[in-house]
Parts: sequence; C-alpha cells; structure tokens
Amino acid sequence: MTPIREYHRVDRRRFDEEIRPAGQPAILRGLGADWPAVRAARGGADAVVAYLKRFSHPEPVAAIVGAPEIEGRFFYTPDLTALNFTRGKSPLDPFLDRLLRDRDADRPYAIAVQSIPAAELVPGFERENATDLVDSAVAPRLWLGNAIRVATHYDLQENVGVVIAGRRRFTLFPPDQVANLYMGPLELTPAGTPISLVDPAHPDLDRYPRFADALAVAQEATLEPGDAIYIPFHWWHAVDSLDPVNILMNYWWSPAPEGMASPYDALLLALFSLGVLPPDQRAAWRTMFDHLVFRTGGDPAAHLPPHAQGVLGPADRRGFERMRATLLQSLSGA
Repeated sequence: MTPIREYHRVDRRRFDEEIRPAGQPAILRGLGADWPAVRAARGGADAVVAYLKRFSHPEPVAAIVGAPEIEGRFFYTPDLTALNFTRGKSPLDPFLDRLLRDRDADRPYAIAVQSIPAAELVPGFERENATDLVDSAVAPRLWLGNAIRVATHYDLQENVGVVIAGRRRFTLFPPDQVANLYMGPLELTPAGTPISLVDPAHPDLDRYPRFADALAVAQEATLEPGDAIYIPFHWWHAVDSLDPVNILMNYWWSPAPEGMASPYDALLLALFSLGVLPPDQRAAWRTMFDHLVFRTGGDPAAHLPPHAQGVLGPADRRGFERMRATLLQSLSGA
C-alpha cells in the first residue's frame, strides 16, 4: 500500500495552513514524544500502567471483551445478527492489571476501553499530556487495550490520534471508496457508524471483488509511541493494535457550525424517503439535492432578497431554528 505522508516538527500554523488544507491523511512523527505518558511507556508496560494509575479512580468505566476465538478482531457474528463481543463495566485499575497479566498469553481475551473522555477516565492526565495542535476546547479521549483489531470505519469529524504506548497500524481509504468497501448493516454497528465487512489483512476477493480497487488507493502506516496521525473527515480507517498493551489519545472536532442537524440522521431519512423511489424520481431528486444542498450551481438563493430566503438563508443559529421548525411542521403533516 501507499505509505501515508509523514511530517516532522509540526506546529499549529503548519497543521492549519499546510496539512489540513491538503485533505489527505498525515503522520505527525514525534508529536507527543515529550509527553510524560510517552516517556513512561518507553520504560515498558509496567511503567506506563503505573503512570496511568496515578490518575485513576474506583468508578466503573465501560469496557468491551471478546473471546480468544475472535483473535482480537471486534466484528460481527458469522450471520451478521449480533456483535462478536460483549459490553460491560470495570474499574480502571483491574482492567489495567488484566492487560499486564495477559501480555504473555498465547490467546488472550480481547479487551478494550474505548473513546472515554480522558478527563473522566483519568482526571488530570489530559493536562500533563496535551497538544496545542487543536483548540483547547476539544476534549481528548483515551483508547486502551491489548492486541485488538478495529474494523474499517469512518468518523463524523476530523481526527488526530496520538499513540502513547504500543504500536498501531492504520490502513486508510478515501471517502469515494465507499462502494468498494462493502458496508455492513446500518442498524447494527460496533460503535455508531457503519463498518466494512472486508478484513484488510485477509481480504476475500472472491466474495468482495471490488475491494481490490479500494486496496489500490489505500494508504498505510505504523505508528510508534509519540507519533500521531491526522485522519481527515470521513476517511475510512482500520486500526490494528500490535502489542499487548496499547494506549492512544485522540481529538475529534468539526469546523461545521453549531446547532446544525446531524448529516447521518439526514442520510437515514433519505434512505427511508428517497431510496425506495423509482429511478426517474430518484434522478429528479438528485438534481434538486445537487442544486439546493450541494450547491453545484452556486448559491440557490442568490436571486431572492434576504427576507425571502427562508431555510435557504444564512446557516446561523437562527437559520437552524427556522429549518428545524419547518422540518417538524413537515414531519407532523401540518
């Protein structure tokens, strides 16, 4: 696969002016190299676990567990009717002790604590290990686990992830590869957004032949402790944790205006209202969406005076409230 482009000594100006505008994934080597947690991780798993325990508390946190038979890959059962792991809760310290205890096991249970706000999971950790690459208002989240594999999925925001302990391999696909990734059920997902049914490490090209086209444009990199990755909005990515003790902290954010409705909700509603139409009607609505939503011909309200633009007017909080009222009125049949 094509290596993800690498950058060194990245600061906020370079990130905002050069890397993000390129719209491509980027490896930010050494971004967190000076973090206390990363320095502890260089001393081994026991040292970084001891560092984390300085901030832990006895309250249970959400965790997921998979049997040894899944070989670390959180996914579906073979019939796609359920997930192949279970959810539960555990105080953090026993979870960390289990990571250390299982690190030499041949076939351990796959265990993970995922996407917990750092300030809730280990209060104070986020202050000692911080970056100015993103706005300070963006709350970092922690991901802990053993040698697990996260199926190819996409995020609804931009993402910077910093590896603290262990190595992680990222395999990325551009958003336009969606048809070649063979999405699983939308109603049943491991973490909210759909996942690809294809295992990038062992693709079944007889069953999923178009995945070969996705592989042709895939990008891949392996990150060491202290390295970071920038994943642009909606890029599909699979993540393999390669060591028995892995820790990552990530930052999600979106430049979209506050107060807007969820695009994913709009997608589900479109499936319900447009996806079932005959082809000629779908084509007509596609033209309408191109004009009004995607604005391929420019501002669709440019010919209207401001007081008459209604839901086509400025995308501010007042406009969102007007749109929401119009939508509720339409859904109620009034």
